Amino acid sequence: MSAHDIRSAKRPDPDQPMVDIADYVIDCRIDSVEAYDTARHMLLDSLATAILAMKFPECVKHLGPLVPGAILPGGSRVPGTSHELDPAQAAFAIGTQIRWLDFNDTWLAAEWGHPSDNLGAILAVADYLSRKAEREGGEPLTVRDVLTWAIKAHEIQGCYALKNSFNRVGQDHVILVRLASTAVTTAMLGGDKRQIINAVSHSWIDNGALRTYRHAPNTGPRKSWAAGDACRRAVTHAINAVYRDAVGYPSALSAGTWGYYDVAFKGRAFEFERPFGSYVMENVLFKISFPAEFHAQTAVECAMQLHGQVAGRIEQIEKVAIETQEAGRRIIDKTGPLANYADRDHCIQYMVAVPLIFGRLTADDYSDEVAADPRIDALREKMVVSENPDFTRDYFDPGRRYIGNSVQVFFKDGSSTQKVSIDYPVGHRMRRAEGVPLLRDKFEAAIRGHFPPMRGGEIMNAVADASRLDSMPVQHFVELFTL
Repeated sequence: MSAHDIRSAKRPDPDQPMVDIADYVIDCRIDSVEAYDTARHMLLDSLATAILAMKFPECVKHLGPLVPGAILPGGSRVPGTSHELDPAQAAFAIGTQIRWLDFNDTWLAAEWGHPSDNLGAILAVADYLSRKAEREGGEPLTVRDVLTWAIKAHEIQGCYALKNSFNRVGQDHVILVRLASTAVTTAMLGGDKRQIINAVSHSWIDNGALRTYRHAPNTGPRKSWAAGDACRRAVTHAINAVYRDAVGYPSALSAGTWGYYDVAFKGRAFEFERPFGSYVMENVLFKISFPAEFHAQTAVECAMQLHGQVAGRIEQIEKVAIETQEAGRRIIDKTGPLANYADRDHCIQYMVAVPLIFGRLTADDYSDEVAADPRIDALREKMVVSENPDFTRDYFDPGRRYIGNSVQVFFKDGSSTQKVSIDYPVGHRMRRAEGVPLLRDKFEAAIRGHFPPMRGGEIMNAVADASRLDSMPVQHFVELFTL
């Protein structure tokens, strides 16, 4: 770490990782057609997930002003609602909507996470700035601008996740949502490199949220609004840096004793596999088929294939063998009573049992009503979860980034099903051609299910043509999704 004399008040140069982020956010020109195409899909997928979350009262109650009446006419809108809020609170609301169902995009490496969580901050700030520009005769941002900032936020979060495991020091992955959103929203507000570095330094000084709410025996719904909380904090840092020129802390990472590395990262500096570009957006994973923690996506798909063979023989099952990656074994292999929705959608046994029995897995299947079916817990008790080293190896391979699982069912009479093994889910880059039509179906179903027919038609028409969508002013785009 830093050899800086702790008695000296002389400020060091900013830590290089913070400088690299500022250089990337300000200087890098994104020219990847694939990145923009994928970002467009990401935008629709995230909005679909946000709108689907509106069916859940526990989500909806988080979406308004922080205190009753604290609205901001002309501020940022929240999709699917009539709320107009300050951009920080709107970032919390949108980030919460997108993450609530565990159904938005995913990035898996040394650290896990959901890069589209950053859209909560990006879309809130973009709508605020564009409405302000429209009132004042300025130039609003376009959807293309939103896509550009999203590509950069994905890249920051994802590249940090490739080699740096925050979960192994007990911290939640939303620390990277806060980092990425702080950087890009500072730039969106007009911040220069110095101000981005200052804002990012505050993000690191915040340290990280504990992962306690994601793991047994404390799993709970905070995991569904933790990303929104990170978005809100990020916008606060950005506003402070740009509008108040808040002082930064150049060795926030490396300062001996007091810096992030020594306090929270066991004295280690960050490692990086590649420079920032557009790699993460190009390779991001979409959750299309099932609202399930991503390490279990292919396990659910395996179970769906086996449903027809086992649905009529559930009582005859002796054992269900599940093979997964090391990360899946560590995160979602869970026994004992499951207390709530959040517990169930992070339990691989539950996520396999439901499709074996019912031939489906929807958000409603995590409810208390469905979970009360005694067959689910009885089947969970017969499951054996183990790590498959090949799945783990392919999971970390930069050229593959598979998320493999296998499921095999054994019966009391000595017979068994075949072992069904799937390396990567439909949302993987290797299955983009198969996945994109399904993603658009997911979007249309969400829109048609929430908005009146005329508005639904307007939205579908607006997103039908990529070039027309890209050029649309953000405030007009967001308006389509508000009530």
